Amino acid sequence: MQLQRRVVVTGLGILSPIGNSKNTAWSNCINGVNGITEVDFGIDDCPVTVGGKLKDLDLENLISSKLSRRIDPFVQYGIISANEAIKDSQLNESDINPEKIGVSMGSGIGGLQSIELNHNNLNDRGFKKVSPFFVPGSIVNMISGLISIEHGFMGPNSSIVTACSSGSHCIGFAARSIAYGDADIMIAGGSEMASTPLGISGFLASKALSKNSDPESASRPWDKDRDGFVLSDGAGAIVLEEYEIAKSRGANIYAELIGFGMSSDAYHMTAPPETGAGARLAMQNALNDSNIDQSEISYINAHGTSTPLGDIAESKAIEEIFNEPPIVSSTKSMTGHTLGAAGAIESVFTIMSIYKNVIPPTINLKNQDDQCTLDYNCGDARETKIQYAMNNSFGFGGTNSSLVFKKI
Repeated sequence: MQLQRRVVVTGLGILSPIGNSKNTAWSNCINGVNGITEVDFGIDDCPVTVGGKLKDLDLENLISSKLSRRIDPFVQYGIISANEAIKDSQLNESDINPEKIGVSMGSGIGGLQSIELNHNNLNDRGFKKVSPFFVPGSIVNMISGLISIEHGFMGPNSSIVTACSSGSHCIGFAARSIAYGDADIMIAGGSEMASTPLGISGFLASKALSKNSDPESASRPWDKDRDGFVLSDGAGAIVLEEYEIAKSRGANIYAELIGFGMSSDAYHMTAPPETGAGARLAMQNALNDSNIDQSEISYINAHGTSTPLGDIAESKAIEEIFNEPPIVSSTKSMTGHTLGAAGAIESVFTIMSIYKNVIPPTINLKNQDDQCTLDYNCGDARETKIQYAMNNSFGFGGTNSSLVFKKI
């Protein structure tokens, strides 16, 4: 990417269990606020009783009620986060060629709530009660489609689905669309709302979820007592822009995206290899794309889901790549795991870390696993100069993605 056009970040938007705006979520992030709460998922005798739900979301003032009724919540969340990012970038859309502005917003699962509701309507009341907006309101690419429709963006329009790497892949490929000249500006990220009865039941059946009933300790990456991830909802979006264009219009530049690495574990449907080989390859590819030495990375916002195997595998991968591993933390300790939105939400936090020179803490880490030996910034946020930072996202199917951001 370094041989092509430069790509910078000029806008940020987020919905998360720790805040419904960039400023609120970032403030809570660096202050170690826990966003996990008790949740009634509407399932009899459900052993999962906590989750990361959005709180006090004022939909009426963020999206039209007519549109809201026609689309799944994950599409709503994606649109809202994208609109915040666009506003934050101070884009004057009338001054920019709409054919050179695109959107790449993905999701790991898509409209699960709409699928459940319409399936129940079909079984209980017949096919005539299935909504005409069921399909268009629940397919993954409708986030990108509706953002483009709302703003008149006619550039590249796509939605990548790679499980928990979806948001990161969307950001990486959006950056390459700009680097290679297909677009000048891209809105990129991910969104998810899978904390439905079917979603909880499915992840519970696969033994991926924590059964810890204490919201204050359920999401605890790298802790000896971790027992799975906490399922959460949310969305994240960033505005990516060609550097010279951003500079010429006086845009506030948060950071530069200089590296994007991908890989496959080629190993298992849901579990990573114990060696972390796939994660290591994605990080190495991102470093190669960045054209920087591993020693220059100051901070890694890890995938860090709080799963027994995943945390060890990622830690081993980091140890093997970095001669002197950088500071690592997992913001999932506060937000839980937002699946296809995770890479985008955590990219927002990583970018803000560079911009503000603050590393968020890992909370709930009371008893560190002997096999996880890195500095996970347990406790408080840490102020330190950050020139380069990495964000990791790894998904079911063994799909991996790493992004490298640079201070500018």
